[in-house]
Amino acid sequence: MSSEQQYDIIVVGSGPAGQKAAVQAAKAGKRVAMIEGDKVLGGACVHRGTIPSKTLRENALRIAHLRGHAEIFSFSLRPDTEMAALIDNMHSVIKAHDDYIHKQIARNKIERVHGRASFVDNKTLKVDMPGGQQQTFKADYFVIATGSIPRHVDNIEVDHEYIYDSDSILSMMYLPQTLTVLGGGVIASEYASIFASLGVRVTMIDRYPRPLGFLDADLTDRFVHAFEASGAQFIPNVKVNRVYWDGVSQVITELEGGRIVRSEKLLSAAGRVANVEGLCIENAGLSLNERGIIPVDKHCKTAVDNIYAAGDVIGPPSLASASMEQGRRACLGALGIDLGEMTDMIPSGIYAIPELSTVGMNEQQARDSYGDVIVGYARFEEIARGQISGVQDGLLKLIACPKGKKLLGVAIVGEGATELIHIGQMALLSNMEVDGFVENIFNFPTLAEAYRVAALHIAGQRAS
Repeated sequence: MSSEQQYDIIVVGSGPAGQKAAVQAAKAGKRVAMIEGDKVLGGACVHRGTIPSKTLRENALRIAHLRGHAEIFSFSLRPDTEMAALIDNMHSVIKAHDDYIHKQIARNKIERVHGRASFVDNKTLKVDMPGGQQQTFKADYFVIATGSIPRHVDNIEVDHEYIYDSDSILSMMYLPQTLTVLGGGVIASEYASIFASLGVRVTMIDRYPRPLGFLDADLTDRFVHAFEASGAQFIPNVKVNRVYWDGVSQVITELEGGRIVRSEKLLSAAGRVANVEGLCIENAGLSLNERGIIPVDKHCKTAVDNIYAAGDVIGPPSLASASMEQGRRACLGALGIDLGEMTDMIPSGIYAIPELSTVGMNEQQARDSYGDVIVGYARFEEIARGQISGVQDGLLKLIACPKGKKLLGVAIVGEGATELIHIGQMALLSNMEVDGFVENIFNFPTLAEAYRVAALHIAGQRAS
């Protein structure tokens, strides 16, 4: 049985982008519906990505810290440790977040619809609901915020039992003794370093010379050093010919050149693509581009005037923080409010062990734009708090103009990097000069002192 309902704006998806889009439209007095295929709200960010992986990361850090104090603690994980025990507080965190989202949606009088949506045309959605019901929804504007799904490659058959993707890796029953990770991007680096910190013998394989190749080499060098110091191995510059389970106990990875890597489990982290399966975007006049995402303009508008898209479905930076702002801007664009281009001062945070975070220009971008820039360094082993907290293997890097005055970018690797970066972000947004870090006082002892140390390093390199 079918019925038809009319809305001003319909948002498809309830992740960070969808939530903020729906709330923004509701606050503008519009009649808004949010359609979500899952029975819970929050999208992959809450249920399969950000929160579960960061929960595992926190427990991995605790275990690594215990191992680092062997003179005080006698500690080891059992060989048959269940994964559930390592993410035991995940469900309470997810429930708390789900409750918050529900309250926010209800408070803003947003109509929540549980079902699988598909476009009939650019003004109409059909929703298949639990129990076999079907409803038709019409709207003046739509925001597609359906997130992303793992990209699968032809020569790797993901079975979610021995060979996993980034959505299923945490469904393992037990912590493996050995793990192969294919890829060198954010997801691969995060999971590889987390499992290595848990004591798993991890082999990370990538076709590029270093992981996280979009970052400064200063940061990735530190990351690889810490990764291999944990007993893991990074194999660069090699292609994978074939991956398969041997039918007994091991996953076999055959590399170009004849090398073979064996492990109990394997994670294929080949990136992610727009999650539009079953959405029938072609009926609305849309299609994915060659990168597997929905192309949009600076207002998050698609090729169809009344359809916007936000979040992972439109590709990088694929950050929850950026997705929230994109969702908000998408609805404002639909309302005819022009906010201009989105700021590029969005910090990136990579929750590997150790953390990596950047904002503004990296060193190469600065050199391309300004020429002979001045770079200042602060090493955490030279900071009192770094010694006290045992996070010596860290680095804060400030990039300044050739005169050493104008701050152009900040890059940090080390525990606490994703928090520390916001000091640099505020400095960049307020056009604060490098000397601002020298002339002001930081708490002692803190890792934030690294900003002053790096700024003094820049001051010492200025032409007299």
